[in-house]
Amino acid sequence: MRIAVVHRDRCHPIKCGTECILYCPRVRTGDETVIIGEDQKAAISEELCVGCGICVKKCPFEALDIVNLPEQLDQPTHRYGRNGFVLYGLPIPIEGKVTGILGPNGIGKSTSVKILSGTLVPNLGKTDAEASWKDVLDLYQGTELFDYLQMLSQKSVKVAVKPQYIDQIPKVFSGSVRDLLATTDERGKLDYYIDRLSLGPILDRSIKTLSGGELQRVALTASLARDADFYFLDEITPYLDVYQRMAAANLIRELAAERPVVIVEHDLAILDMLADTVHIAYGEPAVFGVITHPKGVRVGINQYLEGFLPEENVRFREYAVTFEARAHAADTDRETLFAFPAMTKRFDQFLLTVDGGEIRNGEVLGVLGANGIGKSTFAQLLAGVIEPDTGAMDTRVRISYKPQYIKGDTDATVEEVLRRTTAKFDTSYYQHEILEPLSLSQLLQAPVNTLSGGELQRVAIAICLSRDADLYILDEPSAHLDVEQRVKISRMIRKHAEGRDASTLVIDHDIYVIDMISDRILVFEGEPGVHGTAAGPFDMAPGMNRFLKALGITFRRDKSGRPRINKPGSFLDREQVAAGEYYYAEVSKS
Repeated sequence: MRIAVVHRDRCHPIKCGTECILYCPRVRTGDETVIIGEDQKAAISEELCVGCGICVKKCPFEALDIVNLPEQLDQPTHRYGRNGFVLYGLPIPIEGKVTGILGPNGIGKSTSVKILSGTLVPNLGKTDAEASWKDVLDLYQGTELFDYLQMLSQKSVKVAVKPQYIDQIPKVFSGSVRDLLATTDERGKLDYYIDRLSLGPILDRSIKTLSGGELQRVALTASLARDADFYFLDEITPYLDVYQRMAAANLIRELAAERPVVIVEHDLAILDMLADTVHIAYGEPAVFGVITHPKGVRVGINQYLEGFLPEENVRFREYAVTFEARAHAADTDRETLFAFPAMTKRFDQFLLTVDGGEIRNGEVLGVLGANGIGKSTFAQLLAGVIEPDTGAMDTRVRISYKPQYIKGDTDATVEEVLRRTTAKFDTSYYQHEILEPLSLSQLLQAPVNTLSGGELQRVAIAICLSRDADLYILDEPSAHLDVEQRVKISRMIRKHAEGRDASTLVIDHDIYVIDMISDRILVFEGEPGVHGTAAGPFDMAPGMNRFLKALGITFRRDKSGRPRINKPGSFLDREQVAAGEYYYAEVSKS
């Protein structure tokens, strides 16, 4: 089977020579294999296309994809119009279980959630006819999903959905947090969730004034408080600190004992700890996606990282995603780039205290701590965005800063923005070291204000690393990125630091990212929203031990080298707690 996809945001016939038509062999013989449709975009006949791929190579904007699919994928679940994205398969909610969906961005995970939550009727690939539940039920007759889909078609099932893009909430609701949550208390557990997710201090604030982390917790609370038959949670961890992620995971586990829960998540540590089964989503982003049958969570995650599905005999990635077990040895030979002084910064209700320390040449300094405890404030002090109340920064150090929250408020293209940032844009170095690792080539002609959260994040990282600087500061670079992107960017940042002999400071809540990327770490402690103190920098083992002990979790690597959080109360968890080894870098036997 063959599918042809036209990426409509990249297709610009008025800017090119319609190479897709000019070079198509079938067009040259008189067939209308490729035409310009009424919407002034290319349209490809999949029936006439021979799959030569010439149009794909000739398109100057990389707007076309021709993909030959395995024969077993002969029945799509849903397709977004002619020459649009195609989804195959659906996850299966299971009573008393947390079902995870793991895969890259743009592969159909959110689409599958829309279908199972009843907001999208699957059209089975029939883009020229109205979708019919009868056709769907006929297709799924005798499968595990039939009963659920039948209830969905009859509207006899109630679902609760936590959306992926929480930034849309203030656009549709203008009241206070208390007003919003009051409409969701259908099980009498709202106060319990408010307490566990620490929402009390913001109940009377307007939705429009909330930070990303606050919005995420409000959205999660609103979903969990509803009295639903099934719960669908699309990305719970963006903007949440490690403490909040653990609290959210525990609440979801409690709920799953009573009601089926389906979760889409990129934080492997949380997914590993939370899910009972996992569906792998693979394919080609924005082209097609396949949802596999359910797998055990450990086996499923390892198969996803390996890029090979033995049961299906499918290799969906040419390389394995690996986690390097670095020694993290103390490196006292590095010269000091600069010493940051003891500083204080007071806001109306918050005080940050920094004891002072040094950042070394060529090192990556990781930063861990709760939200609202001063990490971003510290980054802004270093970057000169704000001034300390006491202490003075060394202004001779050149600093490039990527903030936590990114604004895509310009209609300039990605290429235009990057060209304004660096004179190296046309060099082979920039192509191989910046554009390729960040997968930005296909986005160069896209206006910045049209980018998704993950795309905007990659552009912001590129802007930061494109500047000439002595110190690069990246605040939450993993937000909205999938697993593969997080690993790629972690390696890119390390290579960038080592290649330029430049120092890098990375603030992130993904423990895997901090573990992969850091030479040393700063640990922020205190009371969120009241006071915070920067402790360190520490070498990795003592610093991580200090942080993980306060968090109450233990960390290990399995025999594949993959970092894992032990199940609370498990044998390995109890063993490491007894030994005081909360951060354990050696490879375990399981």
